[in-house]
Amino acid sequence: MDGKQEEYLEQELTGSIINASIKVHRALGPGLLESAYQLCLQRELEMQGIAFQSQLSLPVVYHDLKLDVGYRIDLLVENRVIVELKAVEHLEKVHEAQLLTYLRMSGKRVGLLINFNTPRLRDGIIRRIM
Repeated sequence: MDGKQEEYLEQELTGSIINASIKVHRALGPGLLESAYQLCLQRELEMQGIAFQSQLSLPVVYHDLKLDVGYRIDLLVENRVIVELKAVEHLEKVHEAQLLTYLRMSGKRVGLLINFNTPRLRDGIIRRIM
């Protein structure tokens, strides 16, 4: 697959994830815990036939030492897109740094940071490509 085909597939997949997130947000609104949004988003992805893994352990590797220090990817969708979910008043630089670190440590290229605690979900979405 060439780079343009891969980029198109990633855009299509992130679009599907965002649309699923919007469905969840429209049904639930802001103000719930992150865990509630995650379970509902997982259900929405299942209904759409989109494969994912949740709470995937991400060890820190330093030289030949692999440390399981509790980092977890909220969702890894189709083994291509990392989705980090939040339910916070504002997305902070540290949240974006977390997503970028997860991308770097996992070797994945595309990530979404989605904050469900916004009146309009589109205002709480950040897409990053490494």
